[in-house]
Amino acid sequence: MEGARVDVRLSSAQGRWVMLTTVLGSAMAMVDATVVNVALPRVGEDLDADLAALQWTVNAYMLTLAGLILLGGALGDRFGRRKVFVVGVVWFAAASLLCGLAPNAGILIAARALQGVGGALLTPGSLALIQASFHPDDRARAVGVWSGLGGVGAAVGPFLGGWLVDGPGWRWVFLLNVPLALVCVPVALRHVPESRDPQARGRFDVLGAGLAALALGLVTYALIEAPDQGPSAVVAGCGAAGVVLGAVFVYVEKRRADPMMPLTLFASRQFTAINAVTLCVYAAFSGFFFLTALQLQVVVGYSALQAGTALLPTTVLMLFLSSKSGELAQRIGPRIPLTVGPLLCAGGTLLMLRVGEGSSYAADVLPAMVVMGAGMVTLVAPLTATVLASVATARAGLASGINNAAARAAGLVAVAALPLLAGMGPEAYRSAAEFGETFRRAMPLCAGALVVGAVIAWGTVRGPRAGACVPQSRVNCPLTAPPLEEPAGEG
Repeated sequence: MEGARVDVRLSSAQGRWVMLTTVLGSAMAMVDATVVNVALPRVGEDLDADLAALQWTVNAYMLTLAGLILLGGALGDRFGRRKVFVVGVVWFAAASLLCGLAPNAGILIAARALQGVGGALLTPGSLALIQASFHPDDRARAVGVWSGLGGVGAAVGPFLGGWLVDGPGWRWVFLLNVPLALVCVPVALRHVPESRDPQARGRFDVLGAGLAALALGLVTYALIEAPDQGPSAVVAGCGAAGVVLGAVFVYVEKRRADPMMPLTLFASRQFTAINAVTLCVYAAFSGFFFLTALQLQVVVGYSALQAGTALLPTTVLMLFLSSKSGELAQRIGPRIPLTVGPLLCAGGTLLMLRVGEGSSYAADVLPAMVVMGAGMVTLVAPLTATVLASVATARAGLASGINNAAARAAGLVAVAALPLLAGMGPEAYRSAAEFGETFRRAMPLCAGALVVGAVIAWGTVRGPRAGACVPQSRVNCPLTAPPLEEPAGEG
Protein backbone atom coordinates (compact mmCIF):
# COMPACT_ATOMS: atom_id res chain seq x y z
CA MET A 1 0.00 0.00 0.00
CA GLU A 2 1.33 3.45 -0.89
CA GLY A 3 2.25 5.46 2.18
CA ALA A 4 2.61 2.34 4.33
CA ARG A 5 5.68 0.19 4.92
CA VAL A 6 5.62 -2.82 2.63
CA ASP A 7 7.84 -5.19 4.69
CA VAL A 8 9.52 -7.01 1.81
CA ARG A 9 11.87 -9.78 2.95
CA LEU A 10 15.44 -9.64 1.68
CA SER A 11 15.46 -13.36 0.86
CA SER A 12 12.39 -13.08 -1.38
CA ALA A 13 12.45 -12.62 -5.14
CA GLN A 14 10.96 -9.15 -4.76
CA GLY A 15 13.61 -8.28 -2.18
CA ARG A 16 16.35 -9.20 -4.62
CA TRP A 17 14.72 -7.07 -7.33
CA VAL A 18 14.54 -4.10 -4.95
CA MET A 19 18.24 -4.52 -4.14
CA LEU A 20 19.15 -4.73 -7.84
CA THR A 21 17.20 -1.56 -8.59
CA THR A 22 18.66 0.52 -5.78
CA VAL A 23 22.21 -0.68 -6.40
CA LEU A 24 21.99 0.04 -10.14
CA GLY A 25 20.54 3.49 -9.53
CA SER A 26 23.09 4.53 -6.95
CA ALA A 27 25.90 2.96 -9.01
CA MET A 28 25.12 5.31 -11.88
CA ALA A 29 25.84 8.34 -9.71
CA MET A 30 28.68 6.76 -7.72
CA VAL A 31 30.70 5.33 -10.59
CA ASP A 32 30.19 8.46 -12.69
CA ALA A 33 31.51 10.69 -9.90
CA THR A 34 34.49 8.38 -9.35
CA VAL A 35 35.68 8.18 -12.94
CA VAL A 36 35.22 11.75 -14.15
CA ASN A 37 38.41 13.03 -12.48
CA VAL A 38 40.43 10.34 -14.27
CA ALA A 39 38.96 11.44 -17.61
CA LEU A 40 39.65 15.17 -17.21
CA PRO A 41 43.02 15.44 -19.03
CA ARG A 42 41.62 13.64 -22.07
CA VAL A 43 38.46 15.76 -21.96
CA GLY A 44 40.56 18.92 -21.94
CA GLU A 45 42.70 17.70 -24.83
CA ASP A 46 39.74 16.58 -26.94
CA LEU A 47 37.59 19.68 -26.37
CA ASP A 48 40.50 22.15 -26.19
CA ALA A 49 39.37 23.20 -22.70
CA ASP A 50 41.36 25.17 -20.16
CA LEU A 51 41.65 24.40 -16.43
CA ALA A 52 38.58 26.48 -15.60
CA ALA A 53 36.47 24.34 -17.94
CA LEU A 54 37.76 21.19 -16.27
CA GLN A 55 36.86 22.65 -12.88
CA TRP A 56 33.36 23.40 -14.13
CA THR A 57 33.06 19.88 -15.52
CA VAL A 58 33.35 18.65 -11.93
CA ASN A 59 31.61 21.52 -10.19
CA ALA A 60 28.55 21.93 -12.40
CA TYR A 61 27.43 18.49 -11.24
CA MET A 62 28.21 19.13 -7.58
CA LEU A 63 26.53 22.54 -7.67
CA THR A 64 23.07 21.33 -8.68
CA LEU A 65 23.41 18.18 -6.59
CA ALA A 66 24.33 20.07 -3.42
CA GLY A 67 21.65 22.69 -3.94
CA LEU A 68 18.80 20.29 -4.72
CA ILE A 69 19.48 17.04 -2.85
CA LEU A 70 17.34 17.95 0.18
CA LEU A 71 14.52 19.03 -2.10
CA GLY A 72 14.86 15.73 -3.99
CA GLY A 73 14.39 13.75 -0.78
CA ALA A 74 11.32 15.80 0.14
CA LEU A 75 9.78 15.26 -3.30
CA GLY A 76 10.16 11.50 -2.88
CA ASP A 77 8.50 11.54 0.52
CA ARG A 78 5.56 13.55 -0.84
CA PHE A 79 4.94 12.18 -4.34
CA GLY A 80 6.32 8.66 -4.06
CA ARG A 81 9.88 7.48 -3.56
CA ARG A 82 9.82 5.03 -6.46
CA LYS A 83 8.32 7.61 -8.81
CA VAL A 84 10.90 10.28 -8.00
CA PHE A 85 13.71 7.71 -8.08
CA VAL A 86 12.67 6.57 -11.58
CA VAL A 87 12.40 10.17 -12.78
CA GLY A 88 15.88 10.76 -11.39
CA VAL A 89 17.33 7.71 -13.17
CA VAL A 90 15.77 8.71 -16.51
CA TRP A 91 16.88 12.33 -16.07
CA PHE A 92 20.42 11.25 -15.13
CA ALA A 93 20.68 8.92 -18.12
CA ALA A 94 19.40 11.56 -20.55
CA ALA A 95 21.90 14.09 -19.18
CA SER A 96 24.66 11.45 -19.40
CA LEU A 97 23.80 10.90 -23.07
CA LEU A 98 24.11 14.64 -23.63
CA CYS A 99 27.49 14.61 -21.85
CA GLY A 100 28.70 11.79 -24.06
CA LEU A 101 27.65 13.61 -27.23
CA ALA A 102 28.82 17.09 -26.16
CA PRO A 103 30.67 18.81 -29.04
CA ASN A 104 32.31 21.41 -26.82
CA ALA A 105 33.10 22.22 -23.20
CA GLY A 106 30.12 24.56 -22.75
CA ILE A 107 27.57 21.89 -23.61
CA LEU A 108 29.42 19.33 -21.49
CA ILE A 109 29.28 21.66 -18.48
CA ALA A 110 25.57 22.35 -18.99
CA ALA A 111 24.89 18.62 -19.30
CA ARG A 112 26.85 17.96 -16.11
CA ALA A 113 24.61 20.47 -14.31
CA LEU A 114 21.58 18.56 -15.59
CA GLN A 115 23.19 15.35 -14.34
CA GLY A 116 23.33 16.89 -10.88
CA VAL A 117 19.57 17.50 -10.98
CA GLY A 118 19.00 13.83 -11.78
CA GLY A 119 21.44 12.85 -9.05
CA ALA A 120 19.53 14.96 -6.53
CA LEU A 121 16.40 12.96 -7.34
CA LEU A 122 17.84 9.45 -7.42
CA THR A 123 20.52 9.61 -4.69
CA PRO A 124 18.26 10.07 -1.65
CA GLY A 125 15.64 7.85 -3.25
CA SER A 126 17.96 4.84 -3.46
CA LEU A 127 18.38 4.35 0.28
CA ALA A 128 14.87 5.64 1.00
CA LEU A 129 13.42 2.77 -1.06
CA ILE A 130 15.33 0.27 1.06
CA GLN A 131 14.21 1.89 4.30
CA ALA A 132 10.58 2.04 3.18
CA SER A 133 10.36 -1.38 1.49
CA PHE A 134 12.11 -3.94 3.69
CA HIS A 135 10.87 -5.61 6.84
CA PRO A 136 12.45 -4.06 9.96
CA ASP A 137 14.31 -7.31 10.70
CA ASP A 138 15.97 -7.21 7.26
CA ARG A 139 16.51 -3.49 6.91
CA ALA A 140 19.99 -3.29 8.48
CA ARG A 141 21.19 -6.25 6.42
CA ALA A 142 19.71 -4.72 3.26
CA VAL A 143 21.53 -1.44 3.95
CA GLY A 144 24.71 -3.45 4.48
CA VAL A 145 24.30 -5.26 1.15
CA TRP A 146 23.54 -1.95 -0.60
CA SER A 147 26.59 -0.32 0.97
CA GLY A 148 28.87 -3.26 0.25
CA LEU A 149 27.88 -3.48 -3.41
CA GLY A 150 28.18 0.29 -3.65
CA GLY A 151 31.69 -0.02 -2.25
CA VAL A 152 32.55 -2.59 -4.90
CA GLY A 153 31.25 -0.21 -7.55
CA ALA A 154 33.35 2.60 -6.12
CA ALA A 155 36.41 0.35 -6.10
CA VAL A 156 35.88 -0.71 -9.71
CA GLY A 157 35.05 2.83 -10.84
CA PRO A 158 38.55 4.31 -11.27
CA PHE A 159 39.80 1.15 -13.01
CA LEU A 160 36.76 1.04 -15.29
CA GLY A 161 37.03 4.75 -16.01
CA GLY A 162 40.68 4.50 -16.91
CA TRP A 163 40.00 1.55 -19.20
CA LEU A 164 37.19 3.42 -20.95
CA VAL A 165 39.23 6.60 -21.37
CA ASP A 166 42.23 4.73 -22.79
CA GLY A 167 40.03 2.42 -24.89
CA PRO A 168 36.69 3.49 -26.38
CA GLY A 169 37.20 7.06 -25.18
CA TRP A 170 36.16 9.40 -22.36
CA ARG A 171 32.64 9.82 -23.75
CA TRP A 172 31.84 6.24 -22.71
CA VAL A 173 32.32 7.27 -19.09
CA PHE A 174 28.96 9.00 -19.52
CA LEU A 175 27.34 6.82 -22.19
CA LEU A 176 27.67 3.76 -19.94
CA ASN A 177 24.85 5.15 -17.78
CA VAL A 178 22.30 4.71 -20.57
CA PRO A 179 22.23 0.88 -20.62
CA LEU A 180 22.26 0.86 -16.80
CA ALA A 181 19.13 3.02 -16.83
CA LEU A 182 17.48 0.79 -19.44
CA VAL A 183 17.79 -2.09 -16.98
CA CYS A 184 17.02 -0.14 -13.81
CA VAL A 185 13.80 1.62 -14.83
CA PRO A 186 11.73 -1.40 -15.99
CA VAL A 187 12.79 -3.40 -12.92
CA ALA A 188 11.83 -0.53 -10.62
CA LEU A 189 8.42 -0.06 -12.21
CA ARG A 190 7.63 -3.77 -12.14
CA HIS A 191 9.10 -4.98 -8.86
CA VAL A 192 9.68 -2.08 -6.44
CA PRO A 193 6.69 -1.09 -4.26
CA GLU A 194 5.71 2.56 -4.11
CA SER A 195 5.85 4.34 -0.75
CA ARG A 196 5.21 7.81 0.58
CA ASP A 197 5.43 9.62 3.87
CA PRO A 198 1.77 10.15 4.84
CA GLN A 199 2.82 12.89 7.25
CA ALA A 200 4.66 14.94 4.61
CA ARG A 201 2.90 18.31 4.58
CA GLY A 202 3.60 21.95 3.83
CA ARG A 203 5.13 23.73 0.87
CA PHE A 204 8.36 22.70 -0.77
CA ASP A 205 11.22 25.03 -0.03
CA VAL A 206 11.95 25.84 -3.66
CA LEU A 207 13.09 29.34 -2.70
CA GLY A 208 15.62 27.95 -0.23
CA ALA A 209 16.96 25.45 -2.76
CA GLY A 210 17.25 28.16 -5.41
CA LEU A 211 19.03 30.57 -3.08
CA ALA A 212 21.48 27.90 -1.96
CA ALA A 213 22.32 26.85 -5.51
CA LEU A 214 22.63 30.45 -6.74
CA ALA A 215 24.84 31.48 -3.81
CA LEU A 216 27.14 28.50 -4.34
CA GLY A 217 27.18 29.10 -8.08
CA LEU A 218 28.18 32.76 -7.81
CA VAL A 219 30.94 32.07 -5.28
CA THR A 220 32.19 29.18 -7.40
CA TYR A 221 32.21 31.33 -10.54
CA ALA A 222 34.24 34.02 -8.78
CA LEU A 223 36.81 31.51 -7.52
CA ILE A 224 37.21 29.73 -10.86
CA GLU A 225 37.39 32.86 -13.00
CA ALA A 226 39.69 34.85 -10.69
CA PRO A 227 42.96 33.31 -11.98
CA ASP A 228 42.11 34.36 -15.56
CA GLN A 229 40.24 37.65 -14.99
CA GLY A 230 41.90 38.82 -11.79
CA PRO A 231 39.99 40.99 -9.31
CA SER A 232 37.70 42.36 -12.01
CA ALA A 233 34.36 44.00 -11.28
CA VAL A 234 32.51 40.91 -12.55
CA VAL A 235 34.51 38.50 -10.39
CA ALA A 236 34.28 40.67 -7.29
CA GLY A 237 30.59 41.37 -7.88
CA CYS A 238 29.73 37.68 -8.28
CA GLY A 239 31.67 36.76 -5.17
CA ALA A 240 30.00 39.47 -3.11
CA ALA A 241 26.56 38.62 -4.49
CA GLY A 242 27.11 34.96 -3.60
CA VAL A 243 27.96 35.86 0.00
CA VAL A 244 24.91 38.13 0.26
CA LEU A 245 22.61 35.45 -1.15
CA GLY A 246 24.08 32.99 1.33
CA ALA A 247 23.05 35.32 4.14
CA VAL A 248 19.59 35.69 2.57
CA PHE A 249 19.32 31.89 2.44
CA VAL A 250 19.99 31.66 6.18
CA TYR A 251 17.40 34.38 6.83
CA VAL A 252 14.79 32.64 4.68
CA GLU A 253 15.41 29.26 6.32
CA LYS A 254 15.02 30.85 9.75
CA ARG A 255 11.69 32.43 8.84
CA ARG A 256 9.99 29.62 6.87
CA ALA A 257 7.51 27.29 8.52
CA ASP A 258 8.83 24.29 6.53
CA PRO A 259 12.46 25.08 5.70
CA MET A 260 14.69 22.83 3.64
CA MET A 261 17.38 23.22 6.30
CA PRO A 262 15.82 23.80 9.75
CA LEU A 263 18.30 25.94 11.66
CA THR A 264 16.97 24.49 14.92
CA LEU A 265 19.06 21.39 14.21
CA PHE A 266 22.16 23.51 14.74
CA ALA A 267 21.09 24.12 18.32
CA SER A 268 22.77 20.76 18.88
CA ARG A 269 26.41 21.57 19.58
CA GLN A 270 27.40 18.11 18.40
CA PHE A 271 25.54 18.48 15.10
CA THR A 272 27.14 21.87 14.45
CA ALA A 273 30.59 20.51 15.31
CA ILE A 274 30.30 17.44 13.11
CA ASN A 275 29.20 19.53 10.16
CA ALA A 276 32.20 21.81 10.67
CA VAL A 277 34.42 18.73 10.60
CA THR A 278 32.61 17.55 7.46
CA LEU A 279 33.25 20.85 5.69
CA CYS A 280 36.97 20.63 6.42
CA VAL A 281 37.58 16.99 5.54
CA TYR A 282 35.42 16.80 2.43
CA ALA A 283 36.89 20.02 1.07
CA ALA A 284 40.30 18.38 1.45
CA PHE A 285 39.17 15.07 -0.06
CA SER A 286 37.63 16.70 -3.11
CA GLY A 287 40.62 18.93 -3.74
CA PHE A 288 43.06 16.08 -3.19
CA PHE A 289 41.47 13.62 -5.62
CA PHE A 290 40.73 16.28 -8.25
CA LEU A 291 44.36 17.41 -8.37
CA THR A 292 45.94 13.99 -7.79
CA ALA A 293 44.21 12.47 -10.84
CA LEU A 294 45.69 15.30 -12.91
CA GLN A 295 49.13 15.09 -11.26
CA LEU A 296 49.46 11.38 -12.00
CA GLN A 297 48.69 11.89 -15.68
CA VAL A 298 50.13 15.34 -16.44
CA VAL A 299 53.33 15.13 -14.35
CA VAL A 300 54.08 11.46 -13.62
CA GLY A 301 53.00 10.41 -17.11
CA TYR A 302 50.45 7.73 -16.22
CA SER A 303 47.76 6.71 -18.65
CA ALA A 304 44.17 7.15 -17.52
CA LEU A 305 43.99 3.44 -16.66
CA GLN A 306 47.19 3.62 -14.61
CA ALA A 307 45.97 6.74 -12.79
CA GLY A 308 42.63 5.12 -11.99
CA THR A 309 44.33 1.98 -10.74
CA ALA A 310 46.72 4.04 -8.61
CA LEU A 311 43.76 5.42 -6.66
CA LEU A 312 42.34 1.98 -5.85
CA PRO A 313 44.10 1.37 -2.48
CA THR A 314 42.05 4.06 -0.74
CA THR A 315 38.77 2.61 -1.94
CA VAL A 316 39.74 -1.01 -1.24
CA LEU A 317 40.70 -0.12 2.33
CA MET A 318 37.35 1.63 2.75
CA LEU A 319 35.50 -1.37 1.37
CA PHE A 320 37.03 -3.95 3.69
CA LEU A 321 37.69 -2.01 6.90
CA SER A 322 34.96 0.63 7.31
CA SER A 323 32.64 -1.68 9.23
CA LYS A 324 35.42 -2.47 11.72
CA SER A 325 36.09 1.23 12.11
CA GLY A 326 32.42 1.84 12.86
CA GLU A 327 32.41 -0.89 15.50
CA LEU A 328 35.53 0.54 17.13
CA ALA A 329 34.02 4.02 17.23
CA GLN A 330 30.92 2.64 18.94
CA ARG A 331 33.13 1.18 21.67
CA ILE A 332 35.49 4.10 22.28
CA GLY A 333 33.35 7.03 21.08
CA PRO A 334 33.78 9.22 17.99
CA ARG A 335 36.19 11.83 19.34
CA ILE A 336 39.43 9.87 18.84
CA PRO A 337 38.58 8.45 15.37
CA LEU A 338 37.41 11.87 14.16
CA THR A 339 40.68 13.37 15.38
CA VAL A 340 43.11 10.66 14.29
CA GLY A 341 41.44 10.06 10.91
CA PRO A 342 41.92 13.58 9.52
CA LEU A 343 45.51 13.65 10.83
CA LEU A 344 46.29 10.41 8.99
CA CYS A 345 44.70 11.84 5.85
CA ALA A 346 46.83 14.97 6.25
CA GLY A 347 49.88 12.72 6.40
CA GLY A 348 48.83 10.96 3.20
CA THR A 349 48.27 14.31 1.53
CA LEU A 350 51.77 15.51 2.45
CA LEU A 351 53.29 12.24 1.23
CA MET A 352 51.99 13.18 -2.23
CA LEU A 353 54.61 15.95 -2.24
CA ARG A 354 57.11 13.18 -3.10
CA VAL A 355 55.19 12.33 -6.29
CA GLY A 356 56.54 13.99 -9.41
CA GLU A 357 58.31 13.24 -12.68
CA GLY A 358 60.02 9.86 -12.53
CA SER A 359 58.27 8.81 -9.31
CA SER A 360 57.98 5.13 -8.45
CA TYR A 361 54.50 3.83 -7.73
CA ALA A 362 55.62 1.43 -4.98
CA ALA A 363 57.94 3.89 -3.25
CA ASP A 364 56.09 7.17 -3.74
CA VAL A 365 52.45 6.88 -4.82
CA LEU A 366 51.37 3.74 -2.95
CA PRO A 367 52.45 4.91 0.55
CA ALA A 368 50.50 8.15 0.13
CA MET A 369 47.38 6.28 -0.99
CA VAL A 370 47.60 3.72 1.82
CA VAL A 371 48.00 6.39 4.51
CA MET A 372 45.17 8.42 2.98
CA GLY A 373 42.99 5.31 2.85
CA ALA A 374 43.79 4.44 6.47
CA GLY A 375 42.71 7.91 7.53
CA MET A 376 39.49 7.67 5.54
CA VAL A 377 38.72 4.28 7.09
CA THR A 378 39.25 5.73 10.56
CA LEU A 379 37.13 8.80 9.87
CA VAL A 380 34.17 8.17 7.57
CA ALA A 381 32.04 5.55 9.35
CA PRO A 382 32.23 7.36 12.74
CA LEU A 383 31.40 10.62 10.99
CA THR A 384 28.24 9.11 9.51
CA ALA A 385 27.20 7.57 12.84
CA THR A 386 27.87 10.75 14.80
CA VAL A 387 25.76 12.86 12.46
CA LEU A 388 22.77 10.62 13.06
CA ALA A 389 23.47 10.30 16.78
CA SER A 390 23.60 14.07 17.30
CA VAL A 391 19.86 14.65 16.81
CA ALA A 392 16.58 13.03 17.81
CA THR A 393 15.77 9.79 16.01
CA ALA A 394 12.84 11.31 14.11
CA ARG A 395 15.17 13.87 12.50
CA ALA A 396 18.05 11.53 11.67
CA GLY A 397 17.26 11.39 7.95
CA LEU A 398 17.08 15.16 7.65
CA ALA A 399 20.31 15.55 9.61
CA SER A 400 22.09 13.09 7.32
CA GLY A 401 20.77 14.91 4.23
CA ILE A 402 22.03 18.27 5.52
CA ASN A 403 25.42 16.74 6.27
CA ASN A 404 25.47 15.24 2.77
CA ALA A 405 24.72 18.64 1.23
CA ALA A 406 27.44 20.24 3.37
CA ALA A 407 29.98 17.72 2.13
CA ARG A 408 29.03 18.33 -1.51
CA ALA A 409 29.19 22.10 -1.03
CA ALA A 410 32.61 21.81 0.61
CA GLY A 411 33.92 19.80 -2.33
CA LEU A 412 32.43 22.28 -4.77
CA VAL A 413 34.19 25.24 -3.18
CA ALA A 414 37.47 23.34 -2.75
CA VAL A 415 37.72 22.36 -6.42
CA ALA A 416 37.05 26.00 -7.32
CA ALA A 417 39.36 27.59 -4.75
CA LEU A 418 42.43 25.33 -4.66
CA PRO A 419 43.79 26.17 -8.13
CA LEU A 420 43.35 29.88 -7.32
CA LEU A 421 45.12 29.57 -3.95
CA ALA A 422 47.90 27.49 -5.47
CA GLY A 423 48.43 29.92 -8.34
CA MET A 424 47.40 27.60 -11.19
CA GLY A 425 46.89 29.41 -14.48
CA PRO A 426 44.23 28.47 -17.05
CA GLU A 427 46.71 26.34 -19.03
CA ALA A 428 48.61 24.89 -16.06
CA TYR A 429 47.52 21.30 -16.66
CA ARG A 430 49.10 21.34 -20.14
CA SER A 431 52.61 21.79 -18.65
CA ALA A 432 54.12 19.12 -16.41
CA ALA A 433 56.57 21.58 -14.84
CA GLU A 434 53.97 24.26 -14.10
CA PHE A 435 51.33 21.87 -12.82
CA GLY A 436 53.82 19.98 -10.65
CA GLU A 437 54.97 23.22 -9.01
CA THR A 438 51.46 24.39 -8.22
CA PHE A 439 50.44 20.89 -7.06
CA ARG A 440 53.17 21.09 -4.42
CA ARG A 441 51.61 24.33 -3.19
CA ALA A 442 48.10 22.87 -3.12
CA MET A 443 48.76 19.72 -1.07
CA PRO A 444 49.73 21.57 2.14
CA LEU A 445 46.47 23.53 1.84
CA CYS A 446 44.51 20.26 1.77
CA ALA A 447 46.53 18.99 4.72
CA GLY A 448 45.83 22.22 6.60
CA ALA A 449 42.07 21.80 6.14
CA LEU A 450 42.32 18.27 7.51
CA VAL A 451 44.29 19.43 10.55
CA VAL A 452 41.65 22.09 11.23
CA GLY A 453 39.01 19.36 11.06
CA ALA A 454 40.96 17.26 13.55
CA VAL A 455 41.29 20.20 15.95
CA ILE A 456 37.55 20.90 15.76
CA ALA A 457 36.76 17.23 16.40
CA TRP A 458 39.09 17.01 19.40
CA GLY A 459 37.74 20.19 20.93
CA THR A 460 34.02 19.74 20.34
CA VAL A 461 32.93 16.18 19.54
CA ARG A 462 31.72 13.98 22.38
CA GLY A 463 30.06 10.55 22.62
CA PRO A 464 26.46 10.06 21.47
CA ARG A 465 23.82 11.31 23.85
CA ALA A 466 21.40 8.95 25.52
CA GLY A 467 18.41 8.03 23.38
CA ALA A 468 20.00 9.18 20.13
CA CYS A 469 19.84 7.18 16.95
CA VAL A 470 23.07 5.20 16.62
CA PRO A 471 23.01 3.28 13.33
CA GLN A 472 25.00 0.24 12.50
CA SER A 473 28.30 1.02 10.83
CA ARG A 474 28.20 1.18 7.05
CA VAL A 475 30.66 1.01 4.22
CA ASN A 476 30.83 4.41 2.59
CA CYS A 477 33.30 5.84 0.11
CA PRO A 478 33.95 9.59 0.17
CA LEU A 479 35.51 9.44 -3.27
CA THR A 480 31.98 9.27 -4.53
CA ALA A 481 29.57 10.15 -1.79
CA PRO A 482 29.48 11.71 1.62
CA PRO A 483 27.45 10.28 4.54
CA LEU A 484 24.49 8.19 3.44
CA GLU A 485 21.06 9.77 3.11
CA GLU A 486 18.03 8.34 4.83
CA PRO A 487 14.43 9.34 4.31
CA ALA A 488 13.29 12.13 6.55
CA GLY A 489 11.55 10.90 9.62
CA GLU A 490 13.24 7.50 9.66
CA GLY A 491 15.71 6.67 12.39
